[in-house]
Amino acid sequence: MEKLKSYINESLQEFAKHATWPTWNELQKSTVLVIVASILFSLVIFGMDKSIGTVLDFVYSLFA
Repeated sequence: MEKLKSYINESLQEFAKHATWPTWNELQKSTVLVIVASILFSLVIFGMDKSIGTVLDFVYSLFA
């Protein structure tokens, strides 16, 4: 149990004194980047889904 307490205390010390945290501006820029990338990725997936769906509908109509 003592090892666990020591590990937790060392981890807290590492976060508090040695870790570097982003500034508010860096955090905002990163957030905007993630939002834009997520929107672009979802649009690409939407386009692929629609195009594959259209092709499959056409192929199915040939055999129906």
